[in-house]
Amino acid sequence: MLDQDIASAMQGWRHDLHAHPETAFTERRTSDVVAARLAEDGYEVHRGLAETGVVGTLRNGDGPAIGLRADMDALFIEEKGSVPHVSRHPGKMHACGHDGHTTMLLGAARQLARSRNFRGTLHVIFQPAEENEGGGRRMIADGLFERFPCSEVYGLHNWPALPLGRFAINRATMMAAFDTFEIVVTGHGCHGAMPEAGIDPLVPAAQILLALQTIVSRRLSPMDQAVVSVTQVHGGDTWNVIPDSAVLRGTARSMSPRVQDEIEARMRELVRSIAEAHGAVAHLTYERRYPATINAPAAADKAARAARAVVGDDRVVTDCQPSMASEDFGFMLERLPGAYIFMGVADELHRASLHNPLYDFNDSALEIGAAFWVKLVEQVLPA
Repeated sequence: MLDQDIASAMQGWRHDLHAHPETAFTERRTSDVVAARLAEDGYEVHRGLAETGVVGTLRNGDGPAIGLRADMDALFIEEKGSVPHVSRHPGKMHACGHDGHTTMLLGAARQLARSRNFRGTLHVIFQPAEENEGGGRRMIADGLFERFPCSEVYGLHNWPALPLGRFAINRATMMAAFDTFEIVVTGHGCHGAMPEAGIDPLVPAAQILLALQTIVSRRLSPMDQAVVSVTQVHGGDTWNVIPDSAVLRGTARSMSPRVQDEIEARMRELVRSIAEAHGAVAHLTYERRYPATINAPAAADKAARAARAVVGDDRVVTDCQPSMASEDFGFMLERLPGAYIFMGVADELHRASLHNPLYDFNDSALEIGAAFWVKLVEQVLPA
């Protein structure tokens, strides 16, 4: 489905991006590469949304407009692999495959610019800062869909849990909402040998940590999928002093706004009541980072049809389990109907999980992913 020169060139493009990883809102070299390649292929190139975002527009007659999105940013991870294209930037690496995502969309963009086998307008959206910093939200706030109106928007993520050459999707929630929390418990410090002279914040903090686990197990329905995890505990710095305060931090994941609301409400109740029972004061900061990534059923069906056209009916799962990981593509799906699909990349040489220092995107998946994008555009915007 791709011209051979495009299929051959993509590996070199991907290796170049992998060797030069850039993290949230610093993707300047990456943006330059993307913008230059789109300009070569005749796209209208727009820059500056969310600082380093790039949008390429290709018009081919009257018809609807759709958006295809790829993320560009890397992670703060020290790469441990020994591939020739290993990261040249210490402490940064493409451990989530965004180098592959960018390359696949660039390959598809070139193919579609040549073939023009569609009717309408195509917007290819290269987004910065997917990892933690909400680059998708920033692009929307900067007028993404006002400047580039779309009837639908689509996203894709490589998935090491799936074998190479397979796709997975469902008609509802694909990935969880991502929330963070910080709980500061304040008491009154004193000598460790005389706890009665103060208010120990560590005891209510410990009870809060354990009580938070009952939100999912006892306050939500067993039919509701959710996770509450405390990932940091800080308090005190010496052997014989009860500190003034203790801090708990962590993340909550859920599959719907209703469950998201319930988790926050129950957390506030527990934090306040446990602290008060010990004479302490607790303050909860609860931040909703990313919404759940929820597919529109009709768009999910279109994505599945395109995937089947590329790899065959028996290699596309259409009722996959959602992941408790999160994606800021959810912001785009809050604004427009669309779909997000997983693409398998696992084989004998590529088994490392996402966000692992040994991860490297499987080059064998590049042509498959680009072909999926091409087929999706041709089917959604038929010539």
